[in-house]
Amino acid sequence: MSATWYECKVKYRKFDEASATHKIKTEPFLVDAISYTEAESRITQEMAAYLPDNEEIKIINIKVANFAEIHPFENTDRWFKSRVSLIAFDEESGKERKTNMYLLVQANDVQEAYVNTVSTMQDTMGEYTIPAISESPIMDVFPYFTGEEEDMERLKSFVAIKDSVPAQNNKDEKAAMQDSLSTGEEE
Repeated sequence: MSATWYECKVKYRKFDEASATHKIKTEPFLVDAISYTEAESRITQEMAAYLPDNEEIKIINIKVANFAEIHPFENTDRWFKSRVSLIAFDEESGKERKTNMYLLVQANDVQEAYVNTVSTMQDTMGEYTIPAISESPIMDVFPYFTGEEEDMERLKSFVAIKDSVPAQNNKDEKAAMQDSLSTGEEE
C-alpha cells in the first residue's frame, strides 16, 4: 500500500489500565492524506471514535512521514520501521549504489518484523539488504478509503488485519517441564 503519509502527534487523555486513571498522553499516529489540512481534519475525525464525547485532542505536530509502504500483518500489535537498501550497479562508474527506503511493518517483535519485511520484499526483482529494523512509536495507522464498494472491501480487510489480536500461547509451562523431565528419567 503506497501513499503520502502524515505523522500526527496528538495529545489527549487516555485511560491507563494499570493505574485505572486517565493520563495525558502524546502519541504519534499515521494518516493517509493529500495535504496537511486534510491530515489535521482526518486525525481529528479518527481520534473522535476513541474518545468520550466531552474529550478533546490537541494536535502537537504534523509532518510528512518517510515511509515508502505500510504493511499490516495479522495477529500482531506493534509497528516496526524497516530500512531496506536497494542495491543497483552503476555501469558508468562501475560502483554499487544503495538507495534506502523505509517500510512500516506490523509485527510482535524484531525477529518477526524481519520475517515480515522479507515477505513483503519477496517479489522485488533487484537485490536488497535490510540493515536496520527498530520499533516505531506509531500507535495506529489510518489509511484513506473513498467509500466505494471495492474500497470498502479493502478497508474491512485492512482493519481486520491491523486489529487482529496476537495469538496467546496458553501452554502450561510447569506441565511441559514435568513432561520433559519425566521423559528424560525413564531412559
